[in-house]
Amino acid sequence: MNAMQDIETPCTDREVVKVIDGVPTTDGAGVELTRVIGSPELNMLDPFLLLDRFASDEPSDYIAGFPPHPHRGFETVTYLLQGRMRHKDSAGHEGVIEAGGVQWMTAGRGVIHSEMPEQEDGLLAGFQLWINLPAANKMDSAAYQEFSRDEIPVETRNSGVEARVVAGVTSRGTQGPVIQPLTDPLYLDVSIPAGGAFTEALPVGHNVFVLGIEGRTIIGRHELEREKLAILGQGEAVSVTAGDEGARFLLVAGKPLREPVARGGPFVMSNAEEIRQAFADYNNGALT
Repeated sequence: MNAMQDIETPCTDREVVKVIDGVPTTDGAGVELTRVIGSPELNMLDPFLLLDRFASDEPSDYIAGFPPHPHRGFETVTYLLQGRMRHKDSAGHEGVIEAGGVQWMTAGRGVIHSEMPEQEDGLLAGFQLWINLPAANKMDSAAYQEFSRDEIPVETRNSGVEARVVAGVTSRGTQGPVIQPLTDPLYLDVSIPAGGAFTEALPVGHNVFVLGIEGRTIIGRHELEREKLAILGQGEAVSVTAGDEGARFLLVAGKPLREPVARGGPFVMSNAEEIRQAFADYNNGALT
């Protein structure tokens, strides 16, 4: 188990215990990415298995997209800041994720899908997060929760602070559209104007990270720039301030599963035998 999966020092205010730099990489058919979770520096932060940031206005960085590929045993969360991506799967499901929208896919026992840019030029930017499923639910049926920008509520606070609530419930009662009781996630996209501040209560026991998107995100003595991730220790709340240019960041929390994790490329199961079975099912056309 990764040493950073569970942070056990209790405190009222969550503090930064480690800052992670993203690692440049490619995935799919050569899409340029920055990998922040799932790298040698941070293998996972239970229940979060992987976090990629993609952002480019060079079509050669993203145009090849992610052709058909399988998944089993976890969830993928695609949240777009800019651009359009089309999703298709082996069960006939198809849709387009547009700027500000989210697709929360529960792969469960299996799905073969593709994610391809719906544009030939311009900026494509967003995130993909992988979230583990409990062993008892890894073979559930595949499911999707898809919401457009207009379906994601925006909570406005004092001094122009805004929080887009993708999943979970804020301390002020704003409910995001995505529901997932297995890991009880909170997924916020927060913008703070220059010199502003944001405080949010967080579930005690959840693992939490903050990822800088724009400007300078300040937590205690730590400053996060773009694509830097802060792992927070345990506590009841987080307090964030913005630098002179303001700040935008993701605040994500989830209930750790504390279960064995076995990875095999696009599959995440509980042991090596289940990984071998996933590959056999895929090769035999019996993944779904």
